[in-house]
Amino acid sequence: MTTPSVPPPGCPAHGSGRRISLDTPEFAADPHAFYRYMRQSGPTAAVTIAPGVDATLVTDYSAALELLQDPGTFRKDSRRWRDLNEGRVNPDSPVLPLLSYRPNCMFTDGAEHLRLRQAITESFARISNSRLSKIVNQAARFLISQFSARGSADLLRDYAQQLPLYVFNELFGCPAEIGDRVLFGISGMFDGVNAEQASQVLAQAVGELVALKRAQPGEDITSYLLQHSAQLTNEELVHTLVLLLGAGGEPEGNLIGNGFYTMLTNEEYARNGQFDKALDDTLWRNPPMSNYAPHYPVADTDVGGDKVRAGELLLVSFGAANTALADRGADTRGHLAWSAGPHACPSKEPARLIALTGLETLFNALPDVELAVPADSLVWRPGPFNRALTSLPVRFGAVTPRPAAQPQPTAVPHHQQVHQPVAPRPAAPQAAGGKSGRGGWSGFVRWLTGQ
Repeated sequence: MTTPSVPPPGCPAHGSGRRISLDTPEFAADPHAFYRYMRQSGPTAAVTIAPGVDATLVTDYSAALELLQDPGTFRKDSRRWRDLNEGRVNPDSPVLPLLSYRPNCMFTDGAEHLRLRQAITESFARISNSRLSKIVNQAARFLISQFSARGSADLLRDYAQQLPLYVFNELFGCPAEIGDRVLFGISGMFDGVNAEQASQVLAQAVGELVALKRAQPGEDITSYLLQHSAQLTNEELVHTLVLLLGAGGEPEGNLIGNGFYTMLTNEEYARNGQFDKALDDTLWRNPPMSNYAPHYPVADTDVGGDKVRAGELLLVSFGAANTALADRGADTRGHLAWSAGPHACPSKEPARLIALTGLETLFNALPDVELAVPADSLVWRPGPFNRALTSLPVRFGAVTPRPAAQPQPTAVPHHQQVHQPVAPRPAAPQAAGGKSGRGGWSGFVRWLTGQ
């Protein structure tokens, strides 16, 4: 692989010395070419993530790891963000919902961060792997039954994007009428389309979930967080749930989708059923959150020798840092896709289990699945933070769904135990626009119970 000595075609920095924009279709189409170009000039690069919003992107693996492991110098509290404080960032900017301060472990430091993070890790620890595998497998089989007889599907729309919603609705005890609005809010925040409205919808839905679980606690993560000794305030609980549902929705769906892309474009992975290896490859080369982990220096300092100013927005390019190492033949799980240091993803093991189960269950049910279009015709969605396809059309031999009233066991992924289906709590679904109807969640219940 040759390293380009000039910016990639379409790069706004071409011949101008300007900042590179991360929110363009050109960047989304081939970010790795941009990463290679940026790494030539040093461990950091000047970028724009939205109109009028500048940042410094850390592209070198060693520099990124050093930053992530130095919470004394680089803080997470975005109230330190100089450009925002000095009015240079438009309050309607589409990136603000993912960067503005919230009282949760993502945007706090020190003892406060430790308290909020511990509530998350210990609440998730109460969900066993067998319970999580069962939930994912049930939801996956239901979704597959909705399109298996067609012989074709869009694995993003029909499966990868929906699977985390079903799983997290159950894990968090989230009724469908709240869950639909959670999905609307999460998708809008990550896409930057009506981001402020999406953020408000998400916060309202989560607030209703908290109120519901205070009145009717259950065996779910929301209730576990309410009961935790960290004694989260109502505001902290709402914003912790916004963080968890946000990370468990859009990024998890994109991880599954990107994992399918890896499997379907690498014959060896699909032929040999190398799901673990394919997922690691995905996390190395196409992590669902490619540029994020916002940090702010407490004083003027340097990153890998490049000078940065106090309060400057620093983003870590997991995509750039990972591929630099992967291109040199790294074959470990030392990638940074889960971040690193004290702010590494607190629920990476459940996230990995959900993705692996989703991949394996579909390939077991539809072993001849293949891309329905050339791989180079697939389109990647623009966005400064995410790495995600717009669609993933596939074809396969049509399979008639098994009767719902007498579900037969499907091939179960090797890391799962076999369980009988247990119906999730029924609830009347409601669309994001507020219209009630018989939606996917209640359809899932009917499928499991044979009604």
